[in-house]
Amino acid sequence: MDSSPVAKKIPKLLTKHSNTRIDNYYWLNDRENQNVIDYLNTENTYTSQVLKPTKKLQKELFNEMKSRIKEDDSSVPYFYNEYWYIKKFEKGKDYPIYTRKYKSLKNSEEILLDVNKLAKGHSFYNIGGISISPDNKKLAYSADTISRRLYTIYFIDLDSGKIYDEMIDNTTGSLTWANDNKTVFYSKKDLTTLRVNKIFKHYLGSQPADDEIVYEEKDESFSVGISKSKSEEFLFINSRSTLTSEVRFLNANIPDDEFKVFENRTKGHEYSVSHFKDNFYIITNNDNAKNFKLMKSSINKTKKENWKNVLEQRKNILLEGIEIFNDYLVVIERDSGLVKMNIKTWDNKENYYLPIDGETYSLSIGTNIDFKSKKLRYNFSSLNTPTSVIDFDMSTKSFEIKKKQEVIDDKFDESNYITERLWAKSHDNTRVAISIIRHKNTELSQSTPLLLYGYGSYGITLDPYFSSVRLSLLDRGFVYAIAHIRGSEYMGRDWYEDGKLLNKKNTFLDFIFAAKHLIKNNYTSSEHIYAMGGSAGGLLMGAVLNLEPELFNGIIAAVPFVDVMTTMLDESIPLTTLEYDEWGNPNNKEYYDYMLSYSPYDNIQNKNYTNLLVTTGLHDSQVQYWEPAKWVAKLRDYNESDNIILLHTNMETGHSGASGRFEALKEVAMEYAFLIGLEKNIF
Repeated sequence: MDSSPVAKKIPKLLTKHSNTRIDNYYWLNDRENQNVIDYLNTENTYTSQVLKPTKKLQKELFNEMKSRIKEDDSSVPYFYNEYWYIKKFEKGKDYPIYTRKYKSLKNSEEILLDVNKLAKGHSFYNIGGISISPDNKKLAYSADTISRRLYTIYFIDLDSGKIYDEMIDNTTGSLTWANDNKTVFYSKKDLTTLRVNKIFKHYLGSQPADDEIVYEEKDESFSVGISKSKSEEFLFINSRSTLTSEVRFLNANIPDDEFKVFENRTKGHEYSVSHFKDNFYIITNNDNAKNFKLMKSSINKTKKENWKNVLEQRKNILLEGIEIFNDYLVVIERDSGLVKMNIKTWDNKENYYLPIDGETYSLSIGTNIDFKSKKLRYNFSSLNTPTSVIDFDMSTKSFEIKKKQEVIDDKFDESNYITERLWAKSHDNTRVAISIIRHKNTELSQSTPLLLYGYGSYGITLDPYFSSVRLSLLDRGFVYAIAHIRGSEYMGRDWYEDGKLLNKKNTFLDFIFAAKHLIKNNYTSSEHIYAMGGSAGGLLMGAVLNLEPELFNGIIAAVPFVDVMTTMLDESIPLTTLEYDEWGNPNNKEYYDYMLSYSPYDNIQNKNYTNLLVTTGLHDSQVQYWEPAKWVAKLRDYNESDNIILLHTNMETGHSGASGRFEALKEVAMEYAFLIGLEKNIF
């Protein structure tokens, strides 16, 4: 007899566009209600009981994953404003220690912040940002102790160690110093919607209650942020929605001056600004440059009519960013799914690409603070290659590996793992890439276990990166694959636009056809293939589950966005209005009907649903805990199979899970044990 929890039903009628939905589990939308907390605890108890046969395995996996991590580790030092900055971990400690050394790495170490001491007594602790004043004498940092991504800012005098009296609550955690060493700019959220809507100015030594609002973003589809140029000469306020942006700028030496609009917002126009010498450099999609182009303007003439082309857009190459040096311009672009770095001198006498081999890798810009440097620092990894921080001398074209991630495992050898990229055909014959890794001793057959991961929203692209944790699956005979589905920008801007709004179903179908391609080509079978996704990737899992309830032997949905209709119709729920350009505004009937046709919670039917593990956090500010809780309750009510449906709510955390580097591994161990348990039929 099934002993899974049964949530009580209290029907709530939700009507829009003459359509009425009945939500029996709407009552779960109240974290202050003790009945809700009791229900979540009951679900956790049930999940623990079902997973009890894997308890030993979970411990084994946790110890295994932890043992591969170099416990006494440190970042590659970078030099900034007379100091070398280093972030390090010490053996047995969960949190980082931030340090610096004056001028030479041989000099004594100054501890700026020991997060282990700050985190004592807290079940969750996360640093949002650390910033040193231009005179090197003051430190500002922010911390979140609840996991709602609401940070408190603190100030420390580095000469005396004194902590300033003032604390600034409910910020985003990011902060920026002006050049006078006493003025700090920071951003705050609306406490109901959690939309970042205000930029404040604080004078060190004053009361935060007296802080001045320097900008308020009143358009509910926009959020704002504050940053400083690499040159340290300008402050930028960036207002952004999914499809539109607007930048304001201010001389960092004159913090009491007014911010000026760089270029007025126009719907559909996205741009970002960098400063170098006498010019601003603008990455923009102006004039239908869908894949973006690079332009520049003088400091005194920033309006669009004064912009000049530096690099024209290219049809099949997405411009993702730039890095500016005195002698070189580095253009970060994506071509056929792969990130490439085009290095050129300003006079264009030299123009070449950073040499990179392979077709399943992750490449990103590192810390490059000095305009004068001839060295480009970047990060490289692949599915079987641990992450390296590399300095590339752009003049001599020589490489220096500054650090390579250590995997503390005598058995680990990169050559023991095979990586490849396949191309599947989706429902409309669009080619979809799949990045794959497996152990060389894993034979491919219908009995091979395979985990397929996906995301596919907001233009976010999942590049194939190395994970020492993932070795615990690979070494047990699993194949791991990433489906590079539409909704990301893997194949450029069109790839994103073909997987959003009224094209959203392409995302789900791409994933399904990728899975079927792997099955058809004998990588696995429906009895041994598993799927996983988180957040918007959890929506993907929910949609796929309704479309193909028996395609996978098991699914893991982490913090899943599954109650699309109710959330997107409730403007008081955090972040809803910011999402209209991604999913559509359901107050418009066309979008309402389309979203209703795929919303996972609204499309549950009497079907044989596969095995499912759903995870969430009680304090999640991105996807509220009640979405997965309601989804699980309704799935159980309609499920006609004997497969297990589990909900695990971390009662201490939010969207990103546990904060400590080791504590987070326990959650991964549980997920992996669920997959291995299904594979071995031990439930």
